Amino acid sequence: MFTFIDASKEFDKGKNQNIMTDAHIEKILQAYKSREDMDKFAHLASFEEIVENDYNLNIPRYVDTFEEEEVEPLTDIVAKINQTNATIETQTASLLRHAQPASWNDTRSRCRTQEICPRV
Repeated sequence: MFTFIDASKEFDKGKNQNIMTDAHIEKILQAYKSREDMDKFAHLASFEEIVENDYNLNIPRYVDTFEEEEVEPLTDIVAKINQTNATIETQTASLLRHAQPASWNDTRSRCRTQEICPRV
């Protein structure tokens, strides 16, 4: 039997270097000494299981650390999208109002800013 331990999260974040405390080391040693499965941390694999995995010894093959995310209801997602679209429309309209010169409605003023101008 082979013990696989995923201790990739067993550290305290440091400034330049991460630090393993005595508690982290003790947890790893306990998993090794106990030689039993520990949810999302250690797995005791048989030789047959390793053969089934084509002798692949990557820890994630044996220790599942996946945590399922909570799924947001579709109605909430749609409501957020609609709110975002409304905000975009409002902001776009506001920007267009501020970007238009006051004389924009005057045909002659428009002709000065366009390359091709109808005769007025």
